[in-house]
Amino acid sequence: MTQTVAAVLLAIFVVFMAAIGIYTSKRSRTMEGFLLGGRNIGPWISAFAYGTSYFSAVIFIGYAGKTGWTVGIAGIWIGIFNALVGCLLAWFLLAKRTRLMSHHLKASTMPEFFAGRYNSKAMKIYAAIIIFVFLVPYSASVYKGLGYMFSQIFPIFGENGNTVCMLIIAVLTAVYLVLGGYVAAVVTDFVQGIIMLVGVVVMLAIVIKNPIVGGFSEGMRRLSEIVPEGKSLVSLTGGNMLSFLSMNVILTSVGTWGLPQMIHKYYAINDEKDIPKAAVVSTVFALVIGIGAYLTGTFGRLYLNNTLPDGGNYDAVVPTMLVTALSGNIFTNIVLGLILLLVLSASMSTLSSVVLTSSSAIVVDLLPAVKRNVNQKHQMILMRSICFVFIAVSFVIASMKIAFIMQLMSFSWGLVAGCFIGPYIWGLYSKKITKCGAWAGLLSGLLTVAGVSIFKMSSLGIKEGFAAAAAISQDLGVIAMAISFVVTPLVSVFTKKIDASYIDGVFSCIKK
Repeated sequence: MTQTVAAVLLAIFVVFMAAIGIYTSKRSRTMEGFLLGGRNIGPWISAFAYGTSYFSAVIFIGYAGKTGWTVGIAGIWIGIFNALVGCLLAWFLLAKRTRLMSHHLKASTMPEFFAGRYNSKAMKIYAAIIIFVFLVPYSASVYKGLGYMFSQIFPIFGENGNTVCMLIIAVLTAVYLVLGGYVAAVVTDFVQGIIMLVGVVVMLAIVIKNPIVGGFSEGMRRLSEIVPEGKSLVSLTGGNMLSFLSMNVILTSVGTWGLPQMIHKYYAINDEKDIPKAAVVSTVFALVIGIGAYLTGTFGRLYLNNTLPDGGNYDAVVPTMLVTALSGNIFTNIVLGLILLLVLSASMSTLSSVVLTSSSAIVVDLLPAVKRNVNQKHQMILMRSICFVFIAVSFVIASMKIAFIMQLMSFSWGLVAGCFIGPYIWGLYSKKITKCGAWAGLLSGLLTVAGVSIFKMSSLGIKEGFAAAAAISQDLGVIAMAISFVVTPLVSVFTKKIDASYIDGVFSCIKK
C-alpha cells in the first residue's frame, strides 16, 4: 500500500511540474527572460525561490540525520540562524544594493557583476569556472539526498532504487527548466515550497506523537537517558559538540551570502520596495523548515534503538525512522508519500537554481570570451543544451558510490562561498576595494579549501586524504570565508586603486 500511494502522488506531482514548464515557456524566449524572468518577480515568489533553493534534500537527509544523532536538540540552532542570518539579515543587507548595482551594470550573473564592479574580464572568466566546476558536486549531493528516501519507500527497486530516483529528478528538472527557465523554476519553487511547509509540519507532528517518542517532553526525557561518549543530547548548547555545531551554523548561515545561486534571487525581484516582504516571508519559511528538519533528526536514536543503520551511515537515519514512524494505515501512507514529495521538492528546487547558475557561467560568461557576437537564438539553444548537460553530468557523479553527502555539500558550499563572499560584499559597500584586493579574496577561498585537500591527499593518499579533508569540510569552508572577507580589504589598502571616475560611475546607482 505504501508504494502504491507514493507512486500515485509522485505521478500527479510529475505531471504538474511538467505542465508548469510548458506553461511558462513563452516567458523564456530571451536570455534575460530565461535567466531572470524579465527582472519582475514578485516578493512571495522570490521569497519561496530563495527558501527552497536554500534547503535541499541534504538538510533532511544528511544534515538533520547526522546533526540530530551527534548533537541532539541543539541542532535546531542551525535552523534558527539559517533563518535569521542566512535569510533575514542577508535580504536586508545585500538585496537592495545587489539589485540596484546589477541593473546599473547590466549584470545578470555573479561573474558579470565582478567584471562590471572591478572592470576585469579575467575576473569574470575565473568566477565562471569556479561556479561551473564546483557546483557540480553540490548538485550531486542534492541527488544523493533524495535517493536514500526513495529506496526506503520503494524497496522493489533494490540496489537500483537510488539510481531510479535520481533519474526521475534529473528528467523532471530538465523538462521544466529547459522549457521555462527561471520563471518555471520560481513558479515550481512556490508550489514545492507549499508542499515542503505542509510536509515538514505534518512530519514533525507524527514523529513526536508516535509512541516511540511519546510526545515532546517524554521524548526529551528518553533522550536524556542516552549519553553517547558523555555527550548530552538534550543540551541546548551542544555540550562538547559546540565547536562542530558552531562551524555548521556559520557555514550554512553566512555561506549563503556568497553563493551565486542565492544572490541570483536579488537580481530578479521586481522592485526594491518588495525586499522587506520577501525577507520576512523567506525567514518564516526557513524557520519552519530548518527547525522542523533538525528537530525531526533529534529523535533518530529513539526510532533506531541507538544504533546507526547500514553499518554506520548517517544519511540513512531520517529515511529509516520515517518509514518506521509512517508505515501502517492509509493516512500514514499518504503522509509518507507527502514527505517523499517534500524531499523531492527540496531537491528539485535547489538543483534547478544551481543548474541555471552554472549553465549561465558557461553561456553568458565564458562563451563571449571565446566567440564574440553570438546571436540570441543560438545563445538560447546553447543555454538550454548546457542546462541539460549539467544535469546529466551531475547525475553521473551522483550515481557513483559516494556516501558522505553532508561533507560533499559542505566542501562545495565552503569553497564557492569562500571565493566570492569577500569581493562581493565589500564590492557592494566600499569604493576602496581594488582589483588586486578582489583577486586576493577570489583566490583565497580556492587555495584554502583545495590547498588543504591536496595536501592531505598527497600525504595520506588520494582516497584516505580526500576522506580526511571531507571530515573537516565545514571547518575549511568557514576558514575560507573568513580569509576572503579579511584579505579583500587588507590587500586593497596596499594596492593600486581603481580609477575614481569609474568607481563613481559604478556607485552612482546607490542612493545616499
